[in-house]
Amino acid sequence: MHAIDYIVSAPGKAILHGEHAVVHGKVALAVSLDLRTFLRLQTTSTSKVCINLPNIDTFLSWDIAALQRLLQGTTADHSNLKELDGDLVKSLRELAGIEEGSTDTRSMAVSAFLYMYLSTFGKTKVLPSVTVTVWSELPTGAGLGSSAAYCVCVAAALLYTQGGISSPSPGSDGDTARWSSEELELINQLAFQGEKIIHGNPSGVDNAVSTWGGILRYHAGKITPLKRVPMLRILLTNTRVPRSTKILVAGVKDKINKFPSILNPVLDSVDAVSCTCEQTLMEMAKGVPTAEHYTTLEELIDINQHHLNVMGVGHPSLDILCRVTLARGLHSKLTGAGGGGCGITLLRPDTDAVVVQSTVQDLKDTGYECWETSIAAPGIQLHSSHAVKEEAMNVFNRY
Repeated sequence: MHAIDYIVSAPGKAILHGEHAVVHGKVALAVSLDLRTFLRLQTTSTSKVCINLPNIDTFLSWDIAALQRLLQGTTADHSNLKELDGDLVKSLRELAGIEEGSTDTRSMAVSAFLYMYLSTFGKTKVLPSVTVTVWSELPTGAGLGSSAAYCVCVAAALLYTQGGISSPSPGSDGDTARWSSEELELINQLAFQGEKIIHGNPSGVDNAVSTWGGILRYHAGKITPLKRVPMLRILLTNTRVPRSTKILVAGVKDKINKFPSILNPVLDSVDAVSCTCEQTLMEMAKGVPTAEHYTTLEELIDINQHHLNVMGVGHPSLDILCRVTLARGLHSKLTGAGGGGCGITLLRPDTDAVVVQSTVQDLKDTGYECWETSIAAPGIQLHSSHAVKEEAMNVFNRY
């Protein structure tokens, strides 16, 4: 094993442009958020596997012998990262005392962890004793890729412990390290198995963003990382209004079927917004971003928000977000499914700190959660302990 105590982190995600249209074959741009999930893995001599998830008040452990018995007599290849072993998933849920059909956050997180653990170590003679503690800056159930960041962290930590991936190359800061493209693909594949357990039939976008970071282009099932993208400051706002992605996606489909001559041009226009944004970001990455670049990004945000309202996925809570931010000269749009949920607001480099602070306060006074963060943050990283955020270390030191 490579280490007995180390920490990894992975970012959340947002959709910059193309939500809903991507379901109908159009381009979408998914971006990493500099709100991260942190995981600490420690090897122990307890003959137990322990997981601590303080964000959802979950603290569980299992005897190694009980997990080992699940693998006896099976002919399935649990290291196969292409297909889930349904029988193993069922056995793990029974072992963890998870009721049939349960889809709550705790049950899904535990099932995904145990499956990835056995997929990684299933061929070893003796399963290792480990304690895994996970803490996240991301809210759960807000469409910000919290489950993907969790799965990517678990996948990287387990593969690194097992030796399936090597020691990563140190970053320029000397405090973080990244794996090679080939090893990132292994991490991504294992994390996708966890995402399947949690979400059933995910697109793979969320775990890809969390693995590679930056900005990814998604089109017709193909995921392409954009090279040399600028890191942009944003406000991320959670309206706290719950919504069903499934219902919203179905509603857009129904509207397209009812008014194809009206909605299909809207989808084409959203596609053009995504492509124009991609081109603008690439121009910004080549040289010094200009005020005109930011004006273009703001105009695209406004246009796409109107598109999403036409599709029927807007919401009064999102209208308030756009109004509050526009009053201070800032431009916002929903991100994700819509119908409430979250929105993003672009901040120019020269946006006055007083404007940012007052906008955040206005949104909090409305009852929303709001964070100043950035997009195009790095993907999965290995950290030296002194470089981890203080709040994360405080949590890790308690368990």
